[in-house]
Amino acid sequence: MRRPMVAGNWKMHGSRASVGQLLDELLRSATPPEVDVAVCPVFVHLSQAISTCQGSALSVGAQDCSTHESGAYTGDVAARMLADLGCEWVILGHSERRAGHTESDGLIAQKLQAAAAAGLKPILCVGETQAEREAGRAGAVVAGQLRGALEGRDKPVGLVVAYEPVWAIGTGLTATPEQAQEMHRFIRDELAALDGLDAAATRILYGGSVKPGNAGELFGQPDIDGGLIGGASLVAADFLDIVAAAA
Repeated sequence: MRRPMVAGNWKMHGSRASVGQLLDELLRSATPPEVDVAVCPVFVHLSQAISTCQGSALSVGAQDCSTHESGAYTGDVAARMLADLGCEWVILGHSERRAGHTESDGLIAQKLQAAAAAGLKPILCVGETQAEREAGRAGAVVAGQLRGALEGRDKPVGLVVAYEPVWAIGTGLTATPEQAQEMHRFIRDELAALDGLDAAATRILYGGSVKPGNAGELFGQPDIDGGLIGGASLVAADFLDIVAAAA
């Protein structure tokens, strides 16, 4: 039985004050013990979040990491630095980084290896654009992203995959439960074809305009193990409702 997980990707939002308020609101409400809950703020708020969440059921992750351990890489943050700070998770391969920072599957694979070496658990994001889906290429695109990141490499301990159709991120559009389940089943089958990975035990999250109103139906699908939540994770009541739906 896979343990449900809900992770909040706060993206480039927040101030010290708003992060403190949001965390206080989340921590005042007990989250279901059967769900793993994580929040992923920007780098500059990680220390605050880790300190605030210490000893609670909330874990903290970063939104990216470098392929390098150290050196003359201005602006980069090494996975070992994140682990040393107290991070447990790291989001890798998000479509906004694939598009906005031209991150390739090869680069994401290197980041996965760096994260694993540092003891971080990666949340690997995959997903197709609207044009790719309309062209009937959704499966081929997602399979290519999975293979490009994982094939022929050591498989990270604690790997989580997040399926985020690019056309549903921040658009208000959401895959139907049936569409989401179909792709999650496909992803699990693709993972099963990779050596060294237990596909049946690997958690696959859905992301893309998840809200309290649709979370229960999405999470009720047999291959959907929770969600990677964007905008709704910035509103404590909404995020907590989504966590409750995962339980």
